[in-house]
Amino acid sequence: MKELSKDVYWVGAIDWKVRYFHGYELSTHRGSSYNAYLIKDEKTVLIDTVWEPLTDRLIENLKEVVDISKIDYVVMNHLEPDHSGALPTIMKYIPNATIIVSKKGMESIKEYYHTDWNLKVVTQGEKINIGKHELMFIEASMLHWPDSMFTYLLGENILFSNDAFGQHYASSKLFNDLADECEIYQEALKYYANILTPFSKMVTKKIEQIKELKLPIDMIAPSHGIIWRKDPMKIVEKYYEWSKGISEKSAVIIYNSMWGATHNMAEFIAKGLAQGGVQYKIFNTGTADRNDILAEVFKAKGIILGSSTVNNGVLTSIMPVVEDLMGLKFIDKVGAAFGSYGWSGESPKMLSDYLTKAKIEVIEEPLKAKYMPDEQELQSCMEFGKKFCKNYVIKNGGGEIRWLAGLLLLELELPL
Repeated sequence: MKELSKDVYWVGAIDWKVRYFHGYELSTHRGSSYNAYLIKDEKTVLIDTVWEPLTDRLIENLKEVVDISKIDYVVMNHLEPDHSGALPTIMKYIPNATIIVSKKGMESIKEYYHTDWNLKVVTQGEKINIGKHELMFIEASMLHWPDSMFTYLLGENILFSNDAFGQHYASSKLFNDLADECEIYQEALKYYANILTPFSKMVTKKIEQIKELKLPIDMIAPSHGIIWRKDPMKIVEKYYEWSKGISEKSAVIIYNSMWGATHNMAEFIAKGLAQGGVQYKIFNTGTADRNDILAEVFKAKGIILGSSTVNNGVLTSIMPVVEDLMGLKFIDKVGAAFGSYGWSGESPKMLSDYLTKAKIEVIEEPLKAKYMPDEQELQSCMEFGKKFCKNYVIKNGGGEIRWLAGLLLLELELPL
């Protein structure tokens, strides 16, 4: 239990050991937390719960500050099990309490738990008086589920934002001004890139709506990670920037290699990028973390992949990244494909087609080289990278910057 402000408490649970988030396979190198909050007023309010295996920690924290049987309301901003898993146990203590949900939340809670609890549906801007304070509810559909909403505590000016503005980050420090802000923003960006990117248009719209409400926000309390109390609107502005899909002048080289040809080609492509003035990062999908790769893809204009052709297709380690490119719907990226092959050489065309399906603009025809590239072919790889730097023109502040923005796909096929 930790106090956020007078009579407002964090009562959640920190998970130091989790490294892949439940079922979704989102990497959590720095652990995570399940944030739940308690407000003590004339009415006592619990905002969200925790993942079911951590229910005991929630109950322990609650008992430090309240008689659980005295809780009047449970606000469920979102019914995904990492936030609602402890709800059935909590409701055994308070069977007559009212659970506050959005309209879609009413559907979700009935489908998840099949229990006849007292439910109250709230809508955009609706308020509930709890004594000295009022709660106001803000619909946040598809940030990131249809049932999502925010809860705003008037007077204390705290926005309980559930999955928005969070990070998978475990820390002994509760607030952003006490923890490592560089790490926090790294995890916040990774969280956005891997979870919220498909809903960016709705993020933009919701932030604009929140600004129109002109609510004073002194603290943002998400359901994962650190609580924002120092310059809390800074993370809101970051979300607004990220939702616009603004890319850096950079490219990401993502590849795997059977016998080294693809690796060598990736290195020479990178040399071409460097000579063209474009920063880059290189990831081998056989060893790199997929979610870390996607965080870099999110930031970059160019996406650079490499794969051997095997069984008339691409290496399997490439496919999760390809599928995420299609599913996450990254904004305003461009690409192309090339590579070496043994005898059939399907993968450049296949991956070029995947790019098109992912709404990534293909700006070059696939380039092929057979078997292990020689010095001349490696020089061609470098020239290919340089050519991309000259081929794509973007406007920046009224001026024009020429640089690479591409998916460079390397392919090698050798007999098994």
